[in-house]
Amino acid sequence: MGSSRGAVVSPEQLAAAAASLGAAVDAGGEQLPAVERDSARAVVAKVEERTALVGGHTVVALAGATGSGKSSLFNALVGSPVATVGVRRPTTSTPVAAIWGDEPVGELLDWVRVGARHHVEAPRDGGPLGSLDGLVLLDLPDFDSREVDHRVEAERVLELVDLFVWVTDPQKYADSRLHDDYVAALATHEAVTMVVLNQVDRLTPAEVEQCRADLVRLMERDGVPRATVLATSVTTGAGVDELRQRLANAVAGRTMARTRLAGDVRASARLLRAHVAEEEPGVDAPARDELLDALARSAGVPTVVQAVERDYRMEAVARTGWPFTRWVHRLRPRPLRRLRLDGKDVRVSEADVRSVLGRSSLPPPTPAARAAVDLATRRLADRAGRDLPTPWAEAVEHAASPPGASLGDALDQAVVGTSLHARSPVWWRVVGVVQLVLAVTAVVGLLWLALYVLLGWFQLDAVVGDPPTWGVVPIPLVLLVGGVLGGLFLALVSRWLARIGARRRGRVMDKRLRASIDAVAEAEIVVPVELVLERHGATRVALTRAADV
Repeated sequence: MGSSRGAVVSPEQLAAAAASLGAAVDAGGEQLPAVERDSARAVVAKVEERTALVGGHTVVALAGATGSGKSSLFNALVGSPVATVGVRRPTTSTPVAAIWGDEPVGELLDWVRVGARHHVEAPRDGGPLGSLDGLVLLDLPDFDSREVDHRVEAERVLELVDLFVWVTDPQKYADSRLHDDYVAALATHEAVTMVVLNQVDRLTPAEVEQCRADLVRLMERDGVPRATVLATSVTTGAGVDELRQRLANAVAGRTMARTRLAGDVRASARLLRAHVAEEEPGVDAPARDELLDALARSAGVPTVVQAVERDYRMEAVARTGWPFTRWVHRLRPRPLRRLRLDGKDVRVSEADVRSVLGRSSLPPPTPAARAAVDLATRRLADRAGRDLPTPWAEAVEHAASPPGASLGDALDQAVVGTSLHARSPVWWRVVGVVQLVLAVTAVVGLLWLALYVLLGWFQLDAVVGDPPTWGVVPIPLVLLVGGVLGGLFLALVSRWLARIGARRRGRVMDKRLRASIDAVAEAEIVVPVELVLERHGATRVALTRAADV
């Protein structure tokens, strides 16, 4: 109506766009500006309410400044003096509706809240200009009225009508309030906007063309390119029939309501679209690895790994060391037991972890470790929220910082709940058996030698004779020395093997603990951050769909 362009919006397209706008507002939440968010919700509600009304009426509003002659133009279109025209300004205080056709329109006007209603008796065939059946024409209060209530009422009704007809005159067509507060603000509704330059009987034909060209230029500046400006005069009747013809065309199409609502959805979506980024950066691997290292240090994983290695070495010595000195090692406290991590399959609940008995005895994280965790979480949030608008970046940073002591409790629970035991190596049993054999050998040699010493002391050695020898060395001595030296040598070799096995065991347990810590990082930090990014993505996609209607 206002330009050479226009698109028909189907009911399905309009419903889908409104649903996308509502979904975007729900997904964006507090990260979208409150004013634009509330306005979008109002648009969605308006679409639902307007499309629920039965009937194919087209609501057209004549809006203009004081003295533009819109009430006189309204009466000319109606064919009777329905609207009050006078010298006193402002004249129109409440909207007045003129209705063409017999289709019930009460529910629609109740929704618009227009009380003054006039039914127009028009020929059934509509005459040479076409039928206006289905047209609801409103004469609005002046938008520049001295009465605040009049201006508020005009603005309220303009939010609900299907087609705007801006009525201006040669004196006020360049008024900044018209262009800045209305035309520019409703630029997205160029398909449902018409401009009328009224009272052209005061101008010469050349001046009319000059004013019309200047008004087209102003409309283009306001965001309505190639606008069609109608020149009318109620006094001479110029342009009134053309205006009536355009209104008849609008009514015949029965698409103005959906087009206006689509413009509202599009405008709201584009306003909100400025508050989301083009894409979501995501959580990158380096930031996550840095966070995992910091959390592992904070949770005491290096301390636990060292305890596992010491515990492995002590257990290896106890199982493979010289049998006559093993008992000494059993008197030493076990590292994992001191940390209260010696259970073979520890399972604790969150309540247990928060209680004294459910926690480990690991020392609390040092200030340096806590600072490393804070730095890692900030870096992860900065990388995940880069290029996002400030509210979204702040939401990402907040999500990356678990409140209170929940993170520390979760880390301690992860450590306590990780099994730090594994199957004993086979070589422990083999070496243990060999050590027992060597110990028995040494004991047998010692007892054998003691027997010969005792027999010699009782001078009975001649009865039993000399002990057997291995070469020149008595067998009992060979058994004693061989058992002792073999056991000590095997104990030394076992210690060397235990150090190698302890390092291997430490690496295995380090992987287990880091897997548990990584699960905590995923649940407490990464997932909340990704949820914010998912909300941002859902908001962006939904706004794009709504803006393309």
